[in-house]
Amino acid sequence: MNEIRIADLAEPELTEFQISAREFGDTLTVSFDRDEILADACAEAGMSDYGPDDFLQRLDLICEDWGTDPTINGLGRFMLRTQLVGYTRTRLLVMDYLKHHPDVHDIEIRQPIIVVGLPRTGTTHLVNLLAADSRMRSLPCWEASEPLPRPDDEMLPDGTDPRYQRSAEGWEMSVQSAPLIAAMHDMAPDTIDEEISLMYSDFSTYSFEWNSFAPRFRDHYYASDQLPRYEYLKTMLKLLLHRQPPDSPSRWVLKSPMHLENLPELRAMFPDATYVMTYRDPVSVIQSAITMLAYGQRMTRKSVRIAQLAEYWPDRIERLLRRMVEHFHLLPPEQRVDVHFHDFMADNAAVVRRVHETAELPETEQSQREITDYVGANPRGKHGQIVYDLEGDFGVNPSKMRQRFKFYFDAFGVKPEGEMG
Repeated sequence: MNEIRIADLAEPELTEFQISAREFGDTLTVSFDRDEILADACAEAGMSDYGPDDFLQRLDLICEDWGTDPTINGLGRFMLRTQLVGYTRTRLLVMDYLKHHPDVHDIEIRQPIIVVGLPRTGTTHLVNLLAADSRMRSLPCWEASEPLPRPDDEMLPDGTDPRYQRSAEGWEMSVQSAPLIAAMHDMAPDTIDEEISLMYSDFSTYSFEWNSFAPRFRDHYYASDQLPRYEYLKTMLKLLLHRQPPDSPSRWVLKSPMHLENLPELRAMFPDATYVMTYRDPVSVIQSAITMLAYGQRMTRKSVRIAQLAEYWPDRIERLLRRMVEHFHLLPPEQRVDVHFHDFMADNAAVVRRVHETAELPETEQSQREITDYVGANPRGKHGQIVYDLEGDFGVNPSKMRQRFKFYFDAFGVKPEGEMG
C-alpha cells in the first residue's frame, strides 16, 4: 500500500495548475446576495416556485457566513456560490416535480438499511459494499449532486445521462485541483454518496459545515426542529423511486454521520429500518477529517486555517456523539447492528453477513459475487494511504484530546487507538 505523508499541509507548495486556478479566482467578483442567487437559479431552471419559503432563512445564514468570511479566496467564493445556485435550482425542479406528480407522497419507504457513524469510521466503504448488491437502491454521487435533470438536458449520443457527465467532469477537476483527495474521500460518479446530500436543496444539512465554516447556520440548525427536515429527506427518497422504472430495486441502503445527532427524527421517519452503527476512536476520526479539510483549503482559502480546524471539529464531533449517547436507547436492539471499525477492517464479509441477517435479506450467490467483485475492484488504500499526524500537523496532543471523549469510550466499549497493540 502506497503511504502518503502531506508535508506541506499548513504551507502548501502549489502546482502550476493550482496557482493558475487560484489566480483566476481572484479576478472574479463574487456576490453572496441572496436575491441574486435566487434570480440566477430561476434563470437556469426556467421556473420560480420554491414551495415553502422557510428555507430562505437558512439560505440567508449561509450567505452571511460565507459572504463575510475574509479568509475565503476568490476561487473558494466562486465555488461556494456556484453550489448555492445549484442547490436552489434543484429546489425549483423538486417543487415543480412534486406539483405535477402528487402521487410521489403515496410511495412507501420500506425497511431501509441505514449506516450511522462518525465520518472516517468505514461508513463509506460499508455502504458501498451493501450497495454492490443489485437488490438494493442506493444514491450514487452523480445522482446526489443533481437528483433531477435540468429542463434542457438530453441524453448524450452514447446514452449517458448529462448529469453523469457533469459529475465525472467535476470529479476530474477536483482531482486535478487536489490530487490526494481521492485517497481521502473518493467521490467519483458511481461511488455511493450520503443521502443528506438530498437535503442541500432544503438548506438543512450539516454538510454545509463541511463545505466551509458556517457558525451562524450551525447554531440555527442546533436550535431548530429537525423533523420537518427529515420529512423533506424522505420525500426526496420517494421522488427518486417515483422516477425509476417499475422493476427497479426500491429498498434503500443509506448512510450519514449527521443521523448521530438526529436519532429521534431518523427513528420517526424510518421506524422499520435496520440501523448499522459504526464505532471508532473519535481522535482518529478528527485527525483524518481535519487533515482532509486542511488539504482542501489550499485551493479555497488565502491561508490554511490549521488552528480553526483543530478547534471547530473536535467540538462538532463531541456534539454528535453526546446527542447519540442521549438518544441511543431509541434504537431497538433487534433492528441494530453494532460494528467496531477494526472488526470491520479485519473481516468485511462477516459484517455484511450480520447486516443481511438483521435486515432479513438472505444472501444469494449473486449478491455474494457482486460484493466480492466490488471488494476486488476497490481494495483498501486503492488510491494510497494517507499518514496522519495530529500533533505534528495541528499541535494537538491525541492523549489529551481523548479525555474529552471518555463518555463515548465508556458508553460503547470503544478502545482508544493509541492503546491498541
